[in-house]
Amino acid sequence: MSYTNFIPTIWSEAIERELEKTMVFAEDCNRKYEGKIKKEGDMVKILGVGQPTMYTIDAGQRNAEINAPETVETTSVFLPVNQLTYFNYEIGDIDEFQSVSGLAEALRAETTEGLADAQDRHIASMALETEAYKMNSSAVQVQADTILTAIDAAQQKLWENNVKPTTELVLTASPRFCMLLRQKLAILDTDNTERIVNGKIGKYGGITIKMSNNVATSNNGAVDNIMLRTKRAIAFVRPMIHIEPYRPEKKFADAIKGFVLYQAKIVRPKELVVLNVKYTA
Repeated sequence: MSYTNFIPTIWSEAIERELEKTMVFAEDCNRKYEGKIKKEGDMVKILGVGQPTMYTIDAGQRNAEINAPETVETTSVFLPVNQLTYFNYEIGDIDEFQSVSGLAEALRAETTEGLADAQDRHIASMALETEAYKMNSSAVQVQADTILTAIDAAQQKLWENNVKPTTELVLTASPRFCMLLRQKLAILDTDNTERIVNGKIGKYGGITIKMSNNVATSNNGAVDNIMLRTKRAIAFVRPMIHIEPYRPEKKFADAIKGFVLYQAKIVRPKELVVLNVKYTA
């Protein structure tokens, strides 16, 4: 049987749909630049502007000469696309593979989960970038009695950075951090009328709390680098998912290979803080 009966478009579209449900970190990124990038190496220039100076004068002086126009500071961040994760595995005969009930769906689900983890780990690694503000010069130990204080301090830092109190904030934490949080709070303020997806486990102080095993670690895994951020802090693009069947030259079997192209970048560093924390043994 020829592998021409395999339709990679179906797999590609199904994986893309499932990725949106599976990825935890990507849901809270700025995705608006995605359509501007088509291939590896493409780059988007993201422009920003500073806030103009405000002057106050007495109302009786409104006809007086005002200051000369200032040049408002501008900033720019470049978002290149350089991350590529691929897979390549044998499946035997494609006709037989697709005829076995549930086999193709199960393998596609495992493929999706692997691709989702790779992308989420990349986004989570933004916590290790130099642009990411660390709450502590070195990791601070947290316990159930101190964990809320740590979150409050991070939220306060964002407010001091002029992030409005009404802005939606997301904290994506490791299982061990979330367990301490659960020990402190008998129950998180979860809206049980909404389906819990993309790692959501509840709310605290208006902050959406999510859990993921992909939180960036340091010091050989002893330190969690947990991000509290707005949904504008990190830009993420995934311009391409490619899948194709083929026949390996030295094998009497069919195979499937594919890749996903993506990139994350901190674009609003003042809207992200990192709780670099450690735990008791």
